Amino acid sequence: MKVKQIVVGILILAVGFAGGVWLGGEEEMPTAEAGTYRCPMHPTVVSEKPGSCPICGMDFVKDRAEEEAHAHGGSTSSGERKILYWRAPMDPNFISETPGQSPMGMDLIPVYEDEVMGAGGGVKIDPIMVQNIGVKTAIVEHRPLSRTVRTVGRVDYDETRITDVNTKVMGWVEKLFVNYTGQEVKKGQPLLEIYSPELVAAQEEYLTALEYVQRLEKSASKEIITGARDLLNSSKQRLFYWDITGQQIAELERTRKVKRTMTLHSPQEGIVIHKAVYNGSHIKAGQHLYRIADLDRVWIYADIYEYEIPWIKVGQEAEVELSYAPGKVRRGKVTFIYPFLDSKTRTAKVRMAFPNPELALKPEMYANVKIKPVVSRHAVVVPTQSVIHSGERNVVILDMGNGRFLPRELVLGVEAEGVYEVIEGLKGGEKIVISAQFLIDSESNLKAALAGMVEKPSGDQEEASGDQQHPEAEQERASFTGHPPE
Repeated sequence: MKVKQIVVGILILAVGFAGGVWLGGEEEMPTAEAGTYRCPMHPTVVSEKPGSCPICGMDFVKDRAEEEAHAHGGSTSSGERKILYWRAPMDPNFISETPGQSPMGMDLIPVYEDEVMGAGGGVKIDPIMVQNIGVKTAIVEHRPLSRTVRTVGRVDYDETRITDVNTKVMGWVEKLFVNYTGQEVKKGQPLLEIYSPELVAAQEEYLTALEYVQRLEKSASKEIITGARDLLNSSKQRLFYWDITGQQIAELERTRKVKRTMTLHSPQEGIVIHKAVYNGSHIKAGQHLYRIADLDRVWIYADIYEYEIPWIKVGQEAEVELSYAPGKVRRGKVTFIYPFLDSKTRTAKVRMAFPNPELALKPEMYANVKIKPVVSRHAVVVPTQSVIHSGERNVVILDMGNGRFLPRELVLGVEAEGVYEVIEGLKGGEKIVISAQFLIDSESNLKAALAGMVEKPSGDQEEASGDQQHPEAEQERASFTGHPPE
């Protein structure tokens, strides 16, 4: 019997030393400084070799303090890392200023000061955890920023190149020279011949005044001749006012014959887009006869949404592409932005002018419009997916290196091409997180809140964090250490 007890004792000692675990009492256990591996649930259980915790069976993890020391090229000591507070491994909301046990009977684990980076809410995460949660980073860029506004436009006439043709006298149309809509006309081209008693009387009056002046020039005094010439000029001016050309008046002076009809000529070059006169029609003074539009330049109207209005300025370059001619781009400029919105579509109308020498842009066509405004020549930009929008604040997570992350509040400008313009808060070259930043931000906020709670712990927390021992934990410890519970 005595031999059997000796053999069991030797086996227990062998297992303890093989696993590198001290199975003595709590006061005899080595500290974390002496080993390289420890239990994540029981920090006082350490080992120089990988293995499992004899209390809870969890695999040992490498000591974090020692890893950081190797990463910084130095060794750790008890004075290098300051413990800020202690927390329960299964309940992060349970914290204490002194080591002890949680209400669940687990040993509290330390939270070091360098893990909670001040009031800024920073956080330090193990590199393995960084990899597991899929953290990706990007460098803050400093580059020109622009945005392309795409919309659909409608081709229309240039209103400044449209002319209405009418007469200033009453009469009857004797002959039409331009007799269908869409006909192209040149400036000065005959449009129609009109018979008007008023025009006939005006011609006769002009010829009479002309003959009177010629007779008086040989015998009358200077004053009489001057009066006759004034009458002649008044008659001639009346013909001009009725759109009789100088060439027609010269022909009248040469032939000395009154013409029964007078010809009206086109005031501009273009296309007849409306015709309201026919052969034999009786027309009144001021009645609309033709409408002529010059299509060498056309307007294109486009609807812009409210959030795109700040991007559009008069003078910006615009491009259009027609559906029946893909790949051929025509360029123009923004000429006007209407000062009101459509109440139904909540859009503002923008007008652009485009040259149209080939008449390829036809009124009432639809065209794909693209406007490329430039916001700023050099702007600090960040990807849109890197920004955390939390109501009134816009936050990004900075990668400080060595697993340290820090939230940074930004003042954002415009959004363009998948990036935000940063007005304040970042500078070019800094590294930010573009993936899994929500997890880091939540961890940062939690640790910042816990750090604030430690400054003034409540009375309940102080009592719970004292030397309170739980019978279940003591029984479990006694089963391995051989010491009876106190």
